[in-house]
Amino acid sequence: MWPSVLNLFLYFPEDKREYIPAAISFAVFFLMAVFTMRLIIIISRRQEKEAKRLEEQLLGKREERKEPPGV
Repeated sequence: MWPSVLNLFLYFPEDKREYIPAAISFAVFFLMAVFTMRLIIIISRRQEKEAKRLEEQLLGKREERKEPPGV
């Protein structure tokens, strides 16, 4: 039963030029995914640097007041 059901959804065109639109759309979406991932990584690194800067600033203030950690 399964082969007959799967044959309803599988389509392999005789004319291979029908693959061109699919390849173009795949390439466009793949490049957009790569660009989005790179953008997320860049923003993440920027936020990490900002968090480290704020942490060092807060630790510096704590050391100036000589407060024990956890206060």
